[in-house]
Amino acid sequence: MQASSEFQELRRRFRAWTFPMTAAFLGWYLLYVVLSGWARDFMGIKVLGNINIALILGLLQFVSTFWIAWAYARHMEKKLDPIADKLRHEVEEQAK
Repeated sequence: MQASSEFQELRRRFRAWTFPMTAAFLGWYLLYVVLSGWARDFMGIKVLGNINIALILGLLQFVSTFWIAWAYARHMEKKLDPIADKLRHEVEEQAK
């Protein structure tokens, strides 16, 4: 099963999406942490009333997390689930 071309394609598609997205999000998160630690003046700039850049970037962390979860689910549904379902049916047929 693991040597089959379909399984390798499934792994390739999974990795092609998750590795770059994980690196991008970790970079985004690290940027927020670095700015919070070493660019306090920048993070303290008030944009509107008491809303400053730190608050906006912090809220964007949540937004980006939910967006990634939505994009991951959509990617899996369109690109990986059909292959995984086919492989699962093949394994179930072989097990009978």
